[in-house]
Amino acid sequence: MLMTMVVCTFFASMLGFLLCVLRRRDYGNAIAKEKEKLKGKYHDSEECVEGSSTDVIIVGAGVAGAALAHTLGKDGRRVHVIERDLTEPNRIVGEYLQPGGYLKLVELGLQDCIDEIDAQRVFGYALFKDGKSTKLSYPLEQFHSDVAGRGFHNGPFIQRMRAKAATLPNVQLEQGTVTSLLEENGTIKGVQYKTKDGQAFKSHAALTIVCDGCSSNLRRTLCKSQVEVHSCFVGLVLENCELPFANHGHVIIADPSPIVFYPISSTEFRCLVDVPGQKVPPIANGEMAKYLKNVVAPQLPPQLHDAFISAIDKGNIRTMPNRSMPANPQPTPGALLIGDAFNMRHAFTGGGMTVALSDIVVLRDLLKPLRDLNDAPSLCKYLESFYTLRKPIACTINTLAEALYKVFSDSPDQARKEMRQACFDYLCLGGVFSTGPVALLSGLNPRPLSLLFHFFAVAIYGVGSLLLPFPSPKRMWVGARLIWVGLSSP
Repeated sequence: MLMTMVVCTFFASMLGFLLCVLRRRDYGNAIAKEKEKLKGKYHDSEECVEGSSTDVIIVGAGVAGAALAHTLGKDGRRVHVIERDLTEPNRIVGEYLQPGGYLKLVELGLQDCIDEIDAQRVFGYALFKDGKSTKLSYPLEQFHSDVAGRGFHNGPFIQRMRAKAATLPNVQLEQGTVTSLLEENGTIKGVQYKTKDGQAFKSHAALTIVCDGCSSNLRRTLCKSQVEVHSCFVGLVLENCELPFANHGHVIIADPSPIVFYPISSTEFRCLVDVPGQKVPPIANGEMAKYLKNVVAPQLPPQLHDAFISAIDKGNIRTMPNRSMPANPQPTPGALLIGDAFNMRHAFTGGGMTVALSDIVVLRDLLKPLRDLNDAPSLCKYLESFYTLRKPIACTINTLAEALYKVFSDSPDQARKEMRQACFDYLCLGGVFSTGPVALLSGLNPRPLSLLFHFFAVAIYGVGSLLLPFPSPKRMWVGARLIWVGLSSP
């Protein structure tokens, strides 16, 4: 019986590996064909833009919008940015940039935007479960010494990017609320918006890029949006304490779901407590403080306990939903979605800014050969390639975020419990077993095939732990289900 299972597992593994390789090869060929198809198609186009005095309208000036405005403005585009509120935002997410995202920031020439905001370098993660811990370092040996993760306050970072974009003479930042897209014969021609004092205006451009965030009211015309909320983050700021592992993010595999800590200044650490479901204990009547002290605090490392209780007592507790939305575009002439307005994943892994900045690099490279954006049908076909070229990084980070959150959350299902333990033990092995998954998480190695390999390896490792030293029918059944969980997680 055991030998039969081993043989079947071996052939299933070989078949799965072969399918992954073939899929990866076909996918790589598809990307290569897209690039070859586009090469030279518009390279010789040197016509000037006619009609509107604006080439590109950008709706929203958050991380994606501000970075995009500077990038396109630097390339000579005439850009009109319309942002609902240009004052400094105050959020509990968008505070952690993975090393892969930092590399994209450098590629866009925006790395100085994290200077002078007390941003903290982060070199990996520390993982805690049931009193045990392990340190997972980013594989940074082949990169410049400045490459690392960064933790910072979101507001100052965005303001510095906005300010840098505004220094370009061809970039106009305006405070206003976009109420609708202007459409003519199926083509987006611009936007209608209201200024701060309530005056209504229209702005026209060859290309309108919507990046107005997770609560976008414009995405419904540009994509088939299916927004899901699996949990909520409860945010606190811990002050003047020391993390068990300096310059590392900390993940506590707790019940019912993970808790995350990371530095956002030289004296502050962000704590994000995940609460499953769409409802959280109310803050106003003290139920939230009670939940945090009685359920969460006992599961924390001792070094963080007192600072955590102190942060609760200060009362600055904030919440936000963790939204997920797969990229499902409806290609529309004259318009494009980007950032959280287009695609969201669980914030547990902090990959959102990395995906957004990577998308901007892809879009910049696509638009560079084009001088005339007014041929809307051709531009639409051209921009469809954007959705193919973004997939390696976006797919890897999105899939890993959703899968890790599921794996690290508690479940009554015994197979999921075993998968949770197997994942922790696998990462504790060190070497390629930790650097591989961390390279995926950090955006340094965005390869979907590598992601599939590691999830399958975790499942096999978990089965081996279950069956040794003596297999039993129950353990074999749980092991078979564990493999299924491992394959269905990515």
